[in-house]
Amino acid sequence: MRKGRRPIILGIVGDSAAGKTTLTRGLVNILGPERVTHVCTDDYHKYDRKERAERGISALHPDCNYMDIMELHLERLHYGQPILKPVYDHSTGTLVRPMYVQPHDFVIVEGLLGFSTPAMRQFYDVRVFLDPPEDLRHVWKIRRDTTKRGYTVEQVQAELARREPDSRDFIRPQRRYADIVVRFSPPCDTPPEEAGANMDVRLTLRPTIPHPDLTYLLANEAHPDYGIRLRLGRDNGPVDILEVAGTVAAEHCTELEQAIWQHLPDLRPLRDDQFGDYQDRTAMRHSDPLALTQLLLTYHLLRKYNDLSALPFAPPVAALSRLQQTAPVVAV
Repeated sequence: MRKGRRPIILGIVGDSAAGKTTLTRGLVNILGPERVTHVCTDDYHKYDRKERAERGISALHPDCNYMDIMELHLERLHYGQPILKPVYDHSTGTLVRPMYVQPHDFVIVEGLLGFSTPAMRQFYDVRVFLDPPEDLRHVWKIRRDTTKRGYTVEQVQAELARREPDSRDFIRPQRRYADIVVRFSPPCDTPPEEAGANMDVRLTLRPTIPHPDLTYLLANEAHPDYGIRLRLGRDNGPVDILEVAGTVAAEHCTELEQAIWQHLPDLRPLRDDQFGDYQDRTAMRHSDPLALTQLLLTYHLLRKYNDLSALPFAPPVAALSRLQQTAPVVAV
């Protein structure tokens, strides 16, 4: 960590199997593993899997987690101090030896309950909530837990049903505290079990933090086949909504990616196969909307780190010229 500079902390919250680890993996690759500390708040469970079953409590309930220790550890990380973090082994459902964690330039804190208390929320620089449709999340959870954690389909479905009251009461309400809400969803009329690399993404950008200037994308309203558009909306107040279609042409994604990379001066652009990847059962696949989401989040982290607020954010000259030639002027 650079001397005299505290870490930049990103919070990623979402329900089980909402995609938190997938999103984090790409961010670590972009920023560089040597600059990132990854902390999972799910390690702060009070009870192991057997004890939870005996007590009839789910891991989603605050009473099942050391919320006060989470708060203390977030404060220490915020000020660049090390923590002795508990560790929960998801493969066995047991609590194991704690881990000494030293914060680096960037700290990514992901888990179920990261925005639950005012004390925790104050220590994040950027807050992200993952909000996939519930039927899609259920498909993801079944695939993950049957492939990696040894459950049967019936066991996962029963667990989802048992957890639903806690999801409703404790997980989904945290959405209101996010600066950015990320929603991956299947294209229209595509069943969730058939959704693959062509999933759409909608990013709800709240004015709680400064966002990059993407107003040039407003011109795409007249060109719905472009695949990337920005529109104004409301979500507990006025917001910008950035939508990227899963079927977006590769050249259009490249234009926006180049626009973002040129404002990440500390980083060397990566190849497409180094971020934007997700695991589909046992295979790794690439998603352009996921890659763009990870790059935009990286922009926010580096903006905080390097005070990039004075730099303009615009598309490459070639892309802007083409849009000006083909799209009508939109008054904002």
